[in-house]
Amino acid sequence: MIYRGKTALITGASAGIGAVFARSFAAKGADLILTARREDRLAALAAELKKAHGVRVSVIAADLAEPTAPDDIAAALKADGVNVDVLVNNAGYGLPGAYTESDWNVHRDFLEVMVTSYAHLTRLFLPGMLERKYGRIIHVASVAGLVPGSSGHTMYGASKGFLVSFAQSLAAECDGAGVTVSALCPGFTYSEFHDVNDTRPLVSQLPKYMFMDAEPVVEGAINAVEKGHVVYVPGLWNKFVVWMMKALPRPWAANAVRAQSAKFRRGN
Repeated sequence: MIYRGKTALITGASAGIGAVFARSFAAKGADLILTARREDRLAALAAELKKAHGVRVSVIAADLAEPTAPDDIAAALKADGVNVDVLVNNAGYGLPGAYTESDWNVHRDFLEVMVTSYAHLTRLFLPGMLERKYGRIIHVASVAGLVPGSSGHTMYGASKGFLVSFAQSLAAECDGAGVTVSALCPGFTYSEFHDVNDTRPLVSQLPKYMFMDAEPVVEGAINAVEKGHVVYVPGLWNKFVVWMMKALPRPWAANAVRAQSAKFRRGN
């Protein structure tokens, strides 16, 4: 129970990787603050974890597409006298299709959730971690942030690339201060992600060896942040893909991604 007496704030905790993070930290003794839009799912998960592990679990329904949401979350925790020791920035989704197929307000909300909320929540809670000389921050990024961009989901890889660089800079700034920062970069992971963005029929065509269960992804991420590994890529296949993209000359890597993306989206 290495997190007994610590409190973890997990965004996007109502399903998928976020819910698995909640279960893992609860099993390790942490008290939890769970936030997402779907309050009913959060409440059900909170009841499950309280019963299973005897930890305290608070639920804050919030839509991180709203610019005020991080401040509202921080204000609620301050009013309750709660300090955040572990921050898991996990909320996110995909936006399929070409860039011009969505109006700007759709892209703006996407960036608010996928980039700004991560930076905002980190700015709110990092000072307390530094003051207490203890903190763990995990940004859920993606293999997409480590390879050349592909057509469709135009800003997804870009947003994840931001999180990787952001984690690297934060880790350097916090070195020796008792705060460790990691960017988790999974590949395809079994979750609701592809159902929500209507790409399940496409990804179902991919070979099963490209997918991982969420549990080993999460356990690896927690182990990585404890060891101070700044960029963590789970799974041998994902590690191979990232290595290959780095080993190839950049134009070759970009062409390989472009060709594979076109093949995948044709359904071949």
